[in-house]
Amino acid sequence: MYPTKALLKSANVFEYLTHAADYGITVKDAEVDFDAMIGRSRGVANGMSNGIQYLMKKNKIDVIMGNAVLKAGKKVAVTSEDGAVTEYAADKGIIIATGARSRVLPNLPQDGEKIIGYRQAMTLKTQPKKMVVVGSGAIGVEFAYFYKAIGTEVTIVEYMPGIVPIEDEDVSKQLEKSFKKMGINIMTNASVESVDTSGKGCVVNIKTAKGEEKIECDIVLSAAGIEANIENIGLEELGIVVDRGRILANEYYQTNIPGYYAIGDVIPTAALAHVASAEGIICIEKIAGHHPEPLNYNNIPGCTYCSPEIASVGYTEKAAKEAGYELKVGKFPFSASGKASAAGAKDGFVKLIFDAKYGELLGAHMVGANVTEMIAECVAVRKLEITGEELIKTVHPHPTMSEAIMEAAAAAYGEVIHL
Repeated sequence: MYPTKALLKSANVFEYLTHAADYGITVKDAEVDFDAMIGRSRGVANGMSNGIQYLMKKNKIDVIMGNAVLKAGKKVAVTSEDGAVTEYAADKGIIIATGARSRVLPNLPQDGEKIIGYRQAMTLKTQPKKMVVVGSGAIGVEFAYFYKAIGTEVTIVEYMPGIVPIEDEDVSKQLEKSFKKMGINIMTNASVESVDTSGKGCVVNIKTAKGEEKIECDIVLSAAGIEANIENIGLEELGIVVDRGRILANEYYQTNIPGYYAIGDVIPTAALAHVASAEGIICIEKIAGHHPEPLNYNNIPGCTYCSPEIASVGYTEKAAKEAGYELKVGKFPFSASGKASAAGAKDGFVKLIFDAKYGELLGAHMVGANVTEMIAECVAVRKLEITGEELIKTVHPHPTMSEAIMEAAAAAYGEVIHL
């Protein structure tokens, strides 16, 4: 998470330098130091890791290093690096939070060198000249942006009709437009059938609607999702129920076996760090005897940190219609924003979807510069059940990117002035 965002920031700074003339600044001979970029990202990751270790000590939490296997009776057997096995017993319960890894597709086996997952993409020793990215979810488009921004020729292969397929269709179209303008080759309704790695590089065989196509590249990044780390940890022996590769748990994260809980990427909820954190807090509070409110998974913000950024929460327009709502939809383009024009970041928009009957904000969808810093307002609006009319009358500072939220609400109700 942190090293990826550090890499994206490096790419963003390099883009500023290469477009400095657009801001009336002359910069000569700006070059990418790939090793230094990777080194900086690792430094950020190490700093955050050290911070977590400090918090563990500060809060008197014992950290035991080793491989753990769940045992009956709320116990865990931990094998240390030297092979010694120690058994630990829990009084209140055990929480399974083993995370996930890059999903390996049957026709795209990862060797860690020519066909890689996201972890290897963060620590490559040399910058590839050509890369094929398979999958256009958050991981895929973030790395596609990073490598293209620093000079790698990038092709995205996506099985679905549009990139970032879980996002609102308008967001997908805008990002595809922005990426193509940047020079990223995008192939939708396409699938990688096989990769020949016998030569110096890779030859990627891609099936498209028009037939098969071959692309040569140095690296293939498999970014087709994740799979939970649940193997060999004792689930089967305990009888903990698993479905489609994820542990089943109730709204307080209790599995079917009393005393064993599961949170984060190992359960069938959104694989996002802030979701896992919220689940962990609720789980612990429940174990401690409190009465926490279950998490509302329809009000979880999702953020993608490519450029332009993507941020969303709630229903897409299509999903809201399918759910039977009558809608009021408002969109405010950043091309009409004074702050976006001044920043040289006019690509994108804010789109708000309201229930026409009650004024509830059903969904918010943003694509543009810094929108990941704006989405929390819409999460709060949904949480507090603020209506569209109330949002219009909530004065936003000018000039800011965030006033596009107020303007989009006004557009939905036919009251927009600045468009």
